[in-house]
Amino acid sequence: MAVLVVNAGSSSLKVAVFDAGLGEVLAGRVTEIGGARARVEAGPLVGARVVGSHAAALALIFEGMEEAGVPVASLRAAAHRVVHGGAGLVAPCRVTEAVLAEVEACVPLAPLHNPANLTGMRALAALVPDLPQYASFDTAFHATVPEVAARYAIPAEAEALGLRRYGFHGISYASLVRKVQEIGSGSVPERLLAFHLGNGASACGIVKGRSVATTMGYSPLDGLTMGTRAGGMDGNAVLRLAEVHGVAGAAHILNRESGLLGLGGASDMRELARAGTAEARFAIAHFCYWAVRHGGSLIAAMGGLDAVAFTGGIGENDAAVRAEILRGLAFAGVRFDAGANAAGAGVLHPQGADVAVWIVAAEEERQIAMEAMHLMAGGA
Repeated sequence: MAVLVVNAGSSSLKVAVFDAGLGEVLAGRVTEIGGARARVEAGPLVGARVVGSHAAALALIFEGMEEAGVPVASLRAAAHRVVHGGAGLVAPCRVTEAVLAEVEACVPLAPLHNPANLTGMRALAALVPDLPQYASFDTAFHATVPEVAARYAIPAEAEALGLRRYGFHGISYASLVRKVQEIGSGSVPERLLAFHLGNGASACGIVKGRSVATTMGYSPLDGLTMGTRAGGMDGNAVLRLAEVHGVAGAAHILNRESGLLGLGGASDMRELARAGTAEARFAIAHFCYWAVRHGGSLIAAMGGLDAVAFTGGIGENDAAVRAEILRGLAFAGVRFDAGANAAGAGVLHPQGADVAVWIVAAEEERQIAMEAMHLMAGGA
């Protein structure tokens, strides 16, 4: 029951193959698709190639799979990460023409992501037309957010344009809840504050395993300070940028030149820590301050706090950032073991603590494979 998980970007294609026990048996990628020198990594097939399209990239990955002893014929299905499912696609599903049409209808909501996701699905259908395809959506986990949290205070005609809070990183949060259940022998804390911290960063309030509030909104730009994204800003400040730089220029500044990069000169937290400049220290402090401040808002939305969990590249690996955020959450009863945090242990809270604190490894690809297998087995 091997499942191929596909994550298609605008110029990249990443895949992983999982067996029936959800063990990863192969991973591969092609980067710089359409460029002069694409890079291929798929089993023993490694090196620079000219790769003109996602279909060509997928064909190379299949070639590498065959050489690695993972034949395409062994696949039972393919499963895709899709960034935006809009208001209609709120659960994993099998890909049909109707689903493709809905994903395409969401392109205006995620113009940098959904076109690439569609390209991946269509490229795979062209190469292996009889292989069933499934999709998991980054927005779906947040379909349980109450309407009062999802609606912007704008007229109905404006909301009809699709302007509402959708939230993202949902596949990561679904995986986190699953792993927290494993930690808790099948149960989850009633009120869990989850931080997905990486180049893209968000936080989510999860009550009884369901999202009730999250920091990202209409797009992944809102909320926390991120690698190159500004996070939350006054709408009039955005309009002023658009007035001076044009809409495209403002979008580039807010998405590509802001966040840690705009404040500290680097988008990578490790580079900022090594730099040690006043600007770098301020950028890190800004990141942590807004994580704590948004965390406090989510605690209010949940009506209290029983556990905190960190995932993502920064969340899993940066002890200093975790410590600063946890110190900022002390008002909510959070305590942590400094030694365990410095060592990157899975459990960070001391014995007898009122609030549990964990590091949870991100497993988005495995989550996507699991959701596809569940649907294949007849699950809802």
